[in-house]
Order: sequence, then C-alpha cells, then structure tokens
Amino acid sequence: MTITQKALVVLLAVTLPMAAIADVARSHFTRGITDREPVDHLTTASNINPLFYFTELVDMEGTEVMHRWRFKGQIMADVKFQVEGPRWRVYSSKELLPEWNGLWTVEVHGPNGNILTRNSISVLIDR
Repeated sequence: MTITQKALVVLLAVTLPMAAIADVARSHFTRGITDREPVDHLTTASNINPLFYFTELVDMEGTEVMHRWRFKGQIMADVKFQVEGPRWRVYSSKELLPEWNGLWTVEVHGPNGNILTRNSISVLIDR
C-alpha cells in the first residue's frame, strides 16, 4: 500500500464515523412533554388530544429540521426547528378532530429535505 493509499484509509476512518454520528437518537409519539422529555412512548392513541411527537437530535447543531405531519398521505402540518446544540430535543403537537381517525405519520426531515426517520400511529378520537 502506498503512502497516498494509507493516508486515504486513515482519512476515511476518521471522517466516516463522525458523519454517521449526526442523527436522530430518539423519535416517537407521546401524550405529553415534561422538562423537555416525553412522558411515555405511544404505539396507538385513543382519545389523546393533543398528540405530541418528540425527537432528540445528535450532532446536528446549526441545521434546520422539520416535523411533517401526514394523515392518510396528505400533509397536515410542517413544523420547523433550528438545532442550536450538539444534543437538541424538539417536539411538535397536533390537535386532532374525530374525523381524523386513522393512520398518522410524522416524518423528520433533515437540512437537505431528506427523511431522517418516520413513525406512524393509529389514532382514535371519540366524537
């Protein structure tokens, strides 16, 4: 292996793990937020209103992320956040109407518009 090849291997070994660290550490639905932390982790939501979505971001300081709320594929809300620290916790919420029963999805979009993660939940709100 030449010196140039060795230098490239070392450069990749140093830079690739750092790029892979910037990510979503946690992201899920919850019935509420206390002290910037979700109070629970929901997989279904029956008569929970508003419904919250929590995301913890790691090493994304200086970027903008977005929660995109979808109902039956239709965009219902876009909520943008500025990430101002190496570990940043954000949340958004949605007031739900009884006619919006069904599958909801929240996508977390990164600074380039790419989807970092997404979660779905089945919602039932009594009339």
